[in-house]
Amino acid sequence: MNYGNLFKIALKALKNNRMRTFLTMLGIVIGVAAVIAMLAIGTGSKQSIRNEIGSMGTNVIMVMPGNGQFGGVRQSASSMQTLKMSDYNSLKNETSYLAKISPVVNASGQCIYSNENTPTSIYGVNQDYLDIHSYSVQTGTMFTDEDIKTSAKVCVIGKTVVDNIFKKGEDPIGKVIRFNSIPFKIIGVLASKGSNSMGMDQDDLLIAPYTTVQKRILAITYLNGIHASAIAEEYSDQAISEITKILQINHDIQIGQENDFNVRSQQEMLKTMSSVMDMLTVLLGCVAGISLIVGGIGIMNIMYVSVTERTREIGLRMAIGAKGRYILVQFLIEAIIISVLGGVIGVVLGIAAAKVVSMLGTPTSVSAFSIILSFLVCVFTGIFFGWYPAKKASKLNPIDAIRYE
Repeated sequence: MNYGNLFKIALKALKNNRMRTFLTMLGIVIGVAAVIAMLAIGTGSKQSIRNEIGSMGTNVIMVMPGNGQFGGVRQSASSMQTLKMSDYNSLKNETSYLAKISPVVNASGQCIYSNENTPTSIYGVNQDYLDIHSYSVQTGTMFTDEDIKTSAKVCVIGKTVVDNIFKKGEDPIGKVIRFNSIPFKIIGVLASKGSNSMGMDQDDLLIAPYTTVQKRILAITYLNGIHASAIAEEYSDQAISEITKILQINHDIQIGQENDFNVRSQQEMLKTMSSVMDMLTVLLGCVAGISLIVGGIGIMNIMYVSVTERTREIGLRMAIGAKGRYILVQFLIEAIIISVLGGVIGVVLGIAAAKVVSMLGTPTSVSAFSIILSFLVCVFTGIFFGWYPAKKASKLNPIDAIRYE
């Protein structure tokens, strides 16, 4: 069997029907390009979310009040008062897997300066909070231990708050603003972080000593939460286990009882978001893969037409000695040429489409895996859908084929 001659015959047959070959190939081109572009969008979005969560600190651990029952009525976490300063002190002094830890109390309200105001949130924390959540002071300074001890009315504000209430371009450092009715002196401005993966503005906040927010704004002695960071990302699970054990002892929680607190890490959020994005990427790939199936059906249809049109040619070739397997290979080569050329063009268009989408603002990431996968599926599609018509051609009876009109 001379495969070189069979390849030339197949190529000549495709050249004789250029428009039909192109239209058949178009289905494969669109399918491959769609698969690559969709997988690039899914992978790019996943990577973007990972980067954004990573910017908030992948080793961040948050302890929040849990649900509880009092008098047979289940309370919401926001109304629970289960976290105390004693819990913070225990975690600070007894844990070995935490690098930084901060108590957290927060409130929403109106920030006012002169005749300007804006709704925002104030977070009562200590100095470790900046390192835990990857904030930094751009201008001015952070409050001190003495400010915490004296419940000083000082604060560090985010860029969004600055833009909303200092519209004339004044330097906010040293200015006195009011949060609800409480005056605060601005001692620092945070470097901008932008929005997180959930679309929340990370610059729309005030940071003040937790004692100040507890006493002067909320009038409470308990905590809304405790935020910490593990000494390294790989120790997050050990840190969570350690925190859980310490708090269970502090709260006298027996084996089998429900915890009155929740411990969550950014890694859990990262795993959840990654899982969701993986499912979305697979869904996008499957939807785009339908185009490949349609393209494969197009190949099968055209190969059927080609076999029908060339029935007499097949009969003559078989009558002068061509074996059935030669006919099979010839038509199979035609299907493979269509799918491979379509695949190559589709890969180029898919990469180009991903770049265009990226330029429009949607994150994309073209991986070698998506290119190889789509190309292999494309070749398989050509072989799979080209096999049956080719097999039909190889089984024709030479006498009947020659008489075919």
